[in-house]
Amino acid sequence: MHHNGSVPEIMTNPRADRVRAVRALARRSARQRSAQYLVEGPQGVREAVTHAAAEVRDVYLTVEASQRYPEIVDVAVAADLRTHLVAPEVLAEMSPDAQGVLAVLQVLEPGDLGALLAGTRLVACLAQVRDPGNAGTVIRAADAAGADAVVLTAESVDQHNPKVVRSTAGSLFHLPVVRGPSLAEVTDAARVAGLTVLAADGAGEVALDDAPLGAPALWVFGNEAHGLGAEARSLADAVVRIPIHGKAESLNLAMAATLCLYASASAQRRAAP
Repeated sequence: MHHNGSVPEIMTNPRADRVRAVRALARRSARQRSAQYLVEGPQGVREAVTHAAAEVRDVYLTVEASQRYPEIVDVAVAADLRTHLVAPEVLAEMSPDAQGVLAVLQVLEPGDLGALLAGTRLVACLAQVRDPGNAGTVIRAADAAGADAVVLTAESVDQHNPKVVRSTAGSLFHLPVVRGPSLAEVTDAARVAGLTVLAADGAGEVALDDAPLGAPALWVFGNEAHGLGAEARSLADAVVRIPIHGKAESLNLAMAATLCLYASASAQRRAAP
């Protein structure tokens, strides 16, 4: 597809080494060893080739998908990305969740956290967030709210887990998403960058409406089941709860994060000259 306009060969062997290598990227050990990860499905691949072309190693499509999503092919070929046509059974062997379109991306070396946070106004930090769907949805919410970055602490799920990538719906490629060191180091770097550290917790002493939301902020979101630990609460400038006005017992992590990030984004816009 990427060579001199001749009719491309179609990859037809589901047992080829390359197919096995791509499939292996569903496992964290293989991602760490190869410094590569999978992006599955037309939405994620479209955003990857558009916003992160420099990180894309290979794009794989079935013939049918290449006809259904010509814009993906056009962008990939224009960016000179290695683009391959594959038989449906080959793509199914690479990933059961690809819907005809798949890309392999290079994992970038995380840069300096201080440099990343310098000049930011709104950052989400996931501390011990283990559920991939939740982590991906928070990344998507951070993107929608206009956040500048997302930092995951070492104890959180890997942001390149295929389910995280799918759950971000392309937002993974719209803002920096990095693995940070310990939560203490992340909050230290945030303070150096001039950010207020706000931690979301159902038992927080400050209601969301009363929190200092106009200032640049790093929001810390904790584990789904156990909430924030004592350490996370002690590292925050304010521990903030979302008041429950109805009969719901609580909000799930992604819903709570969305409300907190939007509240900050709105307050910061009002506070800006």
